[in-house]
Amino acid sequence: MTEPRWFSQPYPPEGASAAEGIRNQLGRPELDLLTILVRESAQNSWDARSTASPDPVDYRIDMSTVGPAHIGTWRDLFLAGAPANADEFPLRDTIRHGTVRLLSVSDRGTRGLGGPTRANDAVGSDRDFVSFIRNIGEPRDTALGGGTYGFGKGIFYLLSKPGTILVHTRCRTPHGGFETRLIGCTLWKSHVAFRNGANRRFTGRHWWGDASGDVIEPLTGPEADTVARRLGLRPFAADETGTTVVVIDPSLDELEPSEAADYLAETIAWHLWPKMISTDGGSPAMRFSVTCDGVDHPVPDPRETSPLDMFVAAYEAANGPEGRGLECLRPKRLLGRFGAVKRIRPPLEPSRAGRMLNIETLVHHVCLMRPAELVVTYRPGPKPPSENLAYAGIFRADESMDDVYAKAEPPTHDAWNPQSLERPESTFVHTTFRRIDEALDQLLALGGVARSGARNVALGAASTLFSGLVGGAWGVGGATAYTKPGSTATRSGAQEASGRRGTTAPPGDFHGVAPERGSEATGETRHTSGEDFDFPDTDQGGVPGRRRRPRVQYVGDPYYDDRGDLTVLVQEFRLPVAISQRVHADLAVALPGVGGRETDPPIGAQMPTLLGWEDEDGHLHTSEACVIDGGESVWRAIVRPAPDTMTEIGIRVEAVSAP
Repeated sequence: MTEPRWFSQPYPPEGASAAEGIRNQLGRPELDLLTILVRESAQNSWDARSTASPDPVDYRIDMSTVGPAHIGTWRDLFLAGAPANADEFPLRDTIRHGTVRLLSVSDRGTRGLGGPTRANDAVGSDRDFVSFIRNIGEPRDTALGGGTYGFGKGIFYLLSKPGTILVHTRCRTPHGGFETRLIGCTLWKSHVAFRNGANRRFTGRHWWGDASGDVIEPLTGPEADTVARRLGLRPFAADETGTTVVVIDPSLDELEPSEAADYLAETIAWHLWPKMISTDGGSPAMRFSVTCDGVDHPVPDPRETSPLDMFVAAYEAANGPEGRGLECLRPKRLLGRFGAVKRIRPPLEPSRAGRMLNIETLVHHVCLMRPAELVVTYRPGPKPPSENLAYAGIFRADESMDDVYAKAEPPTHDAWNPQSLERPESTFVHTTFRRIDEALDQLLALGGVARSGARNVALGAASTLFSGLVGGAWGVGGATAYTKPGSTATRSGAQEASGRRGTTAPPGDFHGVAPERGSEATGETRHTSGEDFDFPDTDQGGVPGRRRRPRVQYVGDPYYDDRGDLTVLVQEFRLPVAISQRVHADLAVALPGVGGRETDPPIGAQMPTLLGWEDEDGHLHTSEACVIDGGESVWRAIVRPAPDTMTEIGIRVEAVSAP
């Protein structure tokens, strides 16, 4: 069996690329290295998908530590032939001292790195191995592929502290069989070293593998399988093809490994969600997983994760009848498809992956993608008039325009830069942005107006000015007691009380109120807090009695929630008085600018709608009024808010007479 060794590339007489120049080809990207790793490696995997199988591409990231059973093999195999100077070859110190961490990026259901293993032999179309291992800067050869100029592989070297990766791949041979290949590569920095009695210049590129010939070749076949097993690498199944790239000693941006795994999982969702969804009921195009030391770190489901669910909805809108084609008129050209959705949403909880995209608490972005449907970037649009109003859009380039947008991308594929193009191609990209902005202006336009004779105030956008929960009843400023005509009971005292979202009072529970001494039945009373009050009443025999007054106790502020495809407003409450009570919803559109409220909608406008009353078991009672036995149980009023408005929720309650 051939023992693998390292070989350092000297400069040939005709010259070669220095390692520093290759490492710098990614430039100074705004995204961090872990994000670029996800984007670039997934693009490579997608472009390498196998056409022989309809199954999704399996993409996974595994973080691990070389254990005691394998560390000896790593030290024996990876020190053979290695340069002695750690400045020239830092992997030596990495292997000899301390813990060796690995980050492995794997794909299955791809074609692997096949073709010739020597660059001078790669004259045909099958040259994946030399494109990834040997050559730098080759143009893409995949129609409508995600990559462009072949620089994406540089991220693996940049992420490795010693600049070293191990490539384990399995591909089909020209004769229809399978072949496993294993090779190591280091990309560090050029240097001068004393070799064979003289100083020589080296490029800083090193290869590890079969050194029996004039060029380092990958270990192949059974030898590759054996060495991979000795190193603890995940083997390939009998008829499986694909590639695993092992990043040795990865830089995790000061994150703990488990934190990095969570971040990678979230980053996958943000950047690769179009490959995670299916719109035709079939399987998604790719499957994703992340593990750390054998523990799974789930990748969020974009359909169930805010705000990605909005981008999914925009994607489906773009593909449906609501979608629209964006065009350039001079010269005339179809640019692509656009779709957008607008939702009332609470502010986001900022996340590390969202911050990397400059999406923190408010979503007002359009996801740009080429026909390969890999996220290029999230382009911000105009901010909506409220932080509770969010929108998400999708623009997918038309296939006929793919080359234009591809040429507008930097090596990291995370922007479209029209200034890097000549006309008319720069015009197409400029016009794309202008058409998107025009579509967003239409999306954000408010269509409702006040009805004739009403206050001349348009319905405002949804706002965080949802006022504090206050005790209130009929009348302004507090609970108003009055006698209902034809009734023998004092309505506000014995039968009915209400709580309504006010705009001036602080949050608080609604407690019972008692008429003050000297006030009339129709007069206004003040709030008191603390204990319940008994109110005078008359029983059926005319004998004065005392009954406990029903009341509403709000639990926290209203909040937004998703119920299927519907965004609803939820107000939790309880009825602390242990009697049967009937609850009603008092809904209105608040007009905070004038201190008023609309209960009669303008022509063509919508009003908030009660969807039902939800008990603690999650059962929804859809009647307009619901009878509830008082106690400590928490109920929820489920309301569909009117678009582009501030919703006011009030809950009225009345005692249910005993039969």
